[in-house]
Amino acid sequence: MKRRTFLKKTALGTAALAGSFYMPAFGRERKLKVGLIGAGWYGMVISEAALDVGGVEFVAVCDVDSEHLQRNAGRLEELQGIRPQTFANYRELLEMDGLEAVFIASPPQWHALQFIDACEKGLDIFIEKPLSYDPMEGLAMVEAAEKAGNIVAVGFQRRQSAAFKHAQQFIEDGNAGEIRKVVAQIHYRANPGDNTIQDPPASLDWDEWCGPAPKLPYRPSIGHFSWRLEKEYGNGHMVDWGIHHIDSIRRTLGLSIPDRIHASGGLYALKDRITTPDTLNATMQFGELPVVWQHRMWGSLEENPVYNNGIFYHGDKASLFVSDNRFITWQTGDETRKKEMVIPTEGGMQQLHMKEFIEAVKLRDMSGISSRIRDAFESSATVQLAAISYETESVVQWDNQAKTVVGNPAAAALLKREYRGPWQHPG
Repeated sequence: MKRRTFLKKTALGTAALAGSFYMPAFGRERKLKVGLIGAGWYGMVISEAALDVGGVEFVAVCDVDSEHLQRNAGRLEELQGIRPQTFANYRELLEMDGLEAVFIASPPQWHALQFIDACEKGLDIFIEKPLSYDPMEGLAMVEAAEKAGNIVAVGFQRRQSAAFKHAQQFIEDGNAGEIRKVVAQIHYRANPGDNTIQDPPASLDWDEWCGPAPKLPYRPSIGHFSWRLEKEYGNGHMVDWGIHHIDSIRRTLGLSIPDRIHASGGLYALKDRITTPDTLNATMQFGELPVVWQHRMWGSLEENPVYNNGIFYHGDKASLFVSDNRFITWQTGDETRKKEMVIPTEGGMQQLHMKEFIEAVKLRDMSGISSRIRDAFESSATVQLAAISYETESVVQWDNQAKTVVGNPAAAALLKREYRGPWQHPG
């Protein structure tokens, strides 16, 4: 019996047992057979975190760069004692007998196709953020996961941050009063690297790397790590990094997708080096609450470097600032007396996030997963809509019932990118 058939037949019975299931030999000794798609820098970050947690074995690795593939297959062999099989084509990896789960750590232009193919194989999936490149891909991915009934977790590891959890409790307890404005920011000086057009490395299949996205001339500044600031692949700093803070704000305040978004900025200091804004302000209106994202990738940083990366919540009783491991608050009318706490996350955010996924897969129980696919869709769509607002130089209004942009044909057209042949958009 194939695993996907077995899961469908046993899902109801197993779910009923999950609450009292202790995980004896099955859970604590048996290792999940996992495949990694995308064996670059971050693929190895999440894989090593999973091995830190334990209970997994990487039996397969796929990458379109043979140098990355062989080097990191060797690294996994060092860590787990067994060398995984290697694949240049993810579709071949998905056909591997005995495979139970996949980690998808490829660039965003590949997420939707790889995710949907894995769902159709009945595999459980840990996928990196953003969920998709565009909102219509994201909706198709949600539909595929709900049809498959598989376990899915998304890489918003800051949901494990003890400092962010403390901030949420502080607000829920009423200590800040009514939250009337939120500002999230990351300021840093970017160095996108070599921007000269050249032949790709001999080890890299550049056509396959680009996949359904436009095939741009190869430059080191858009290959591998630096793709995050290329519009056609990573979609920029807000979509790549700001999404973590937007996800945290949504979770803390119980928000969905903003009704109205307006983004403005430009490409100034890094013009001709990247294709996404190096300066951006985006106001996302959630009902009566404005949430502002801002970044600057050049010039001087904050006078207090603590504030370069984090979230400000402004309430009528108090304001607070929170980052990965720091919490600062000050009372309205007494702004000079700040209370500051360093709140480390015991066990590590990445490891705790991976532990949720591994335990959920073994127990066949999604209840412990903090970052589910619908949440990931809403966080991803929020920053994607802000990017669309910037691109079209217009206000974007979102109808969350219809899952579309209203009254703005130019913006609506960008909800679904045109795929490069022979690939077909799933949305």
